[in-house]
Amino acid sequence: MTALIIAGLLLFAAAALIDTLVGPAFKRLRPAQLPYLVCAAGSACLAATGARALVDPGVSVRLSFGAWLGFGTSSLAVDQLTALFWLLTFGVATAACLTAAGWAPRRAAQKGTAACTALVLAAVAVVQGADNAFLFLLAWEALTAGFYLLAGADRTRPDSVAASVTTFVFGKVSGAALLFGLLLLASRSGGFSLAGFAHVPPGLLHGTAWTLLVVAFAIKVGLVPVQVWMPRGYAAAPAGVRAVMAGVAVNAGFYGLWRTLGLLGPPPTWLALTLLLVAAVTALLGIAHAAVQGRLERVIAYSSVENAGLICTGYGVALVGARLDEPRLMAVGLLAATLQAAAHAIAKTLLFAGAACLESVAGTGDLEQLRGMARRLPWAGTGLAIGAITLAGLPPTAGFVSEWFLLESLLQQFRLPHLPYALALAGAGALIALTAGFASVTFVRVVGMTVLGPRTEERLAREPRHLDLGGTGRAGMLLLAVGGLAMAALTPLELRVLARGLSGLVPAAVSGGALKSAWVTQPVYGDFSILSASWLWVTMPLLGAAVVVVLLIGASRGQALRVRRVPAWRSASGGVHGDDQYTPFGYANPTRRILGAILLTRTRTALLAPHSPGGPEPSPGAGVRPAATGAVLGYSSDVMEVVETYVYRPLVRPLRGLVTVAKRLQSGRLDAYLAYMLITLVAVLALVTALA
Repeated sequence: MTALIIAGLLLFAAAALIDTLVGPAFKRLRPAQLPYLVCAAGSACLAATGARALVDPGVSVRLSFGAWLGFGTSSLAVDQLTALFWLLTFGVATAACLTAAGWAPRRAAQKGTAACTALVLAAVAVVQGADNAFLFLLAWEALTAGFYLLAGADRTRPDSVAASVTTFVFGKVSGAALLFGLLLLASRSGGFSLAGFAHVPPGLLHGTAWTLLVVAFAIKVGLVPVQVWMPRGYAAAPAGVRAVMAGVAVNAGFYGLWRTLGLLGPPPTWLALTLLLVAAVTALLGIAHAAVQGRLERVIAYSSVENAGLICTGYGVALVGARLDEPRLMAVGLLAATLQAAAHAIAKTLLFAGAACLESVAGTGDLEQLRGMARRLPWAGTGLAIGAITLAGLPPTAGFVSEWFLLESLLQQFRLPHLPYALALAGAGALIALTAGFASVTFVRVVGMTVLGPRTEERLAREPRHLDLGGTGRAGMLLLAVGGLAMAALTPLELRVLARGLSGLVPAAVSGGALKSAWVTQPVYGDFSILSASWLWVTMPLLGAAVVVVLLIGASRGQALRVRRVPAWRSASGGVHGDDQYTPFGYANPTRRILGAILLTRTRTALLAPHSPGGPEPSPGAGVRPAATGAVLGYSSDVMEVVETYVYRPLVRPLRGLVTVAKRLQSGRLDAYLAYMLITLVAVLALVTALA
């Protein structure tokens, strides 16, 4: 098994070398596609390692690096938790790299993009396998560098520089919090072994380290108020590799949270409750912004914020269970969070992979221009539809199962002995229920208009024919789609795998309580509620077939299948121009109004130029009615990023002032710089010693 780990890491290195060094002599091998295929092979090696370690827990899998890092011995050790995350992360990464390979040859990707992808994958592998704090931190910083390079790789985008800088700044803040948290734990445990941190006793240092680590991982997964980098960073990256960032690499942050709970035990009460409520608010704010975005990539990116909130809400329930010494509550929270993480990884990869194909063919990610585009690209459209339905939480997908578990875990508040815990779970439950409703609205817009919407003849005439994803891209989409649907159909088997992978955090016998019988699941607590996702795959097709039979019987009378064509209804007012259907802008407008208090919706009216017959249509939302002068009264509505506007922008001026002062310290004298380093080192050591 160690050979598979070595092979996976070497394949990542080979992919990076091929992408940066291979020249025209290898033209027959299609070098644009080859490095992604090599990354897929490396990911498959690590996924196989994780699967084998889960199947046979007695097998010791360890790749030792000795003491050459200088902070004690270090290695990649695959225990049950690492095996679970490797199986999830790199199983999805294999398919994501295949879809990227299908995207790369025809999209003129920037040279070096595949090398950055390989760096990200290798960094995630080391983060999830490291048993040494320094090795963990080194891989975490490499992941930050990979995200920075990917966010700035597409230099044709005007916002790529700002997005990459924002991604890098938040990544460095995450790294700083992780560094201080690990140093605090190392100062008390006497070494840099992660296993040694489990012996740190509760107290001020323990609580401070818990908080710092949660902040570090919360930045990476995108919780409020540190989520602002995620929509920018994802949207600015090359379209074909966004799936690797959003569906694969983000799992490093979730792994960090899970591992922290396993090492440090229960967190402080205030931290558990705060994380639970912040996660629920994150879910609602993320889906609120996703519902009103005008570009497909930003809709998917903001939905990543929502999914991070859902996953961390389940994790918050587990923290409450750990704090109250309630193993069953801890088990149902971890199961809900991990199920949600698995559904998110597959669905997000499907969405970004499908969106990359649509965007590269249409030349834009604007939802108005993508209306009906997926009808011409059936593979990309099908993947987009399955991913959207999964994240909408509709049966019989894995998203429905994971959200059912999450809501059931939050409904256990009546079992808690203390009112603050019960109120926190009840409040989070209300926010998550509201989030689920708006998620359906959000992805109905994507499916109904981008996938199923009609394409005008004018647009069809302008668009050249393109191969839909190519052979490797289709293989990747098929793996993701079948895998995601199979997870729902085989939910009991998935729960058994999760129970084994989470056995280091909660006993497998307790997690096994989620199985009421061979094909029926329950939220660990018996006699509360049950669900059989497997039977849904039997009953739903049968009910659908019954509807078709009834329809055909009624059609014998010539009524049920008769098509009646009438002019499309636009409005009771005259002078309304536009297509005979809802636009993405118009469909999202009620959401802007309903969530106006959250999104701070702003509306404007203006006089536009008169619409001439045969001329271009007014922009969506414009053209309400003609004014007396012959001009058109236009209407527009947009939203505000609340956190960015009221948290970060007020800090810009003080930060610039601080930078101006810091520039004065750049004297150019080496002795002065050495003095600065000495002062900083002494201050850090004094802080660590005081807290220890």
